[in-house]
Order: sequence, then structure tokens, then C-alpha cells
Amino acid sequence: FNSQISIKILGHQWYWSYEYSDFNKEFDSFMIPELEMTKNSFRLLDTDNNLVIPINTNIKYLISSMDVIHSWSIPSLGIKMDAVPGRL
Repeated sequence: FNSQISIKILGHQWYWSYEYSDFNKEFDSFMIPELEMTKNSFRLLDTDNNLVIPINTNIKYLISSMDVIHSWSIPSLGIKMDAVPGRL
């Protein structure tokens, strides 16, 4: 499997960190608090910084955790992975 992009995803308590390895870009993503949500928001799914991925591109996801087991998913793509501390 030849990936064109690698994305490192780290679970932390209450947020996720993303790093686009090939583009030297990283950011954190936090859930939007319920008091800041609009009518069109998805409770427990909307975040302040969304992961953006290109179409028609092979992507390698490196998923891990910094503290406890977390579950990372993109429901619309049918992707769900457990992030385990110390494992990729």
C-alpha cells in the first residue's frame, strides 16, 4: 500500500491532535461546548478544528493515544479505530 499522505492522530483526554506528516502542519481539535452549538450542530461530533482530507488520495492514518484508550472515527466514511497508548 503506497500512501500519498500520512496523518498522525493522537488521542488526549478531551481532545485530539492531528499532524500532517508530509506537510509539517499540526493542530488540536476540541469538541464544541453545548452552550456554543447552533441548531445545525451535531452533539458530541462537532469540533472547533476539523480534519480535512483530500479526495482520491491514499492516506495512511497513524492512530495512538497519550493517556487512555480512545475511539477515533469518521462516521460518514465508516472508519472507527481504537487509539491505544504506546501503539500505532
